[in-house]
Amino acid sequence: MKTFLLILFLSICSLGYSQKIYVVGYKSRADVKVFVVDYESQCDLKVFNVEYQSQAIGNEGLWTYVDYSSQSDKKVCYVEYESQSDLKIYYVKYKSQAGWKNNSKKHLLYK
Repeated sequence: MKTFLLILFLSICSLGYSQKIYVVGYKSRADVKVFVVDYESQCDLKVFNVEYQSQAIGNEGLWTYVDYSSQSDKKVCYVEYESQSDLKIYYVKYKSQAGWKNNSKKHLLYK
């Protein structure tokens, strides 16, 4: 019974940290300012774009882009310079490569 409750609790907690992303055009409207780096070694987060919202569960770099800000968990603005960013990301080719390299920035994508 304790194991069941623990699994249930962890499942519910993870649902609150999905990464449905809406892109805004102005830094002032963004929750997080993002800069895309050229090399994996420079990033805070390795991101993989998933096709469906149901796959974007957890705070592990699995992102899906939504059409409306009301559907999103976070609003991001892509910035031109690294110094303007809160978070540096690198896009990976495979889902298994996604994840955090800099855990101190993880709080930026929590709901």
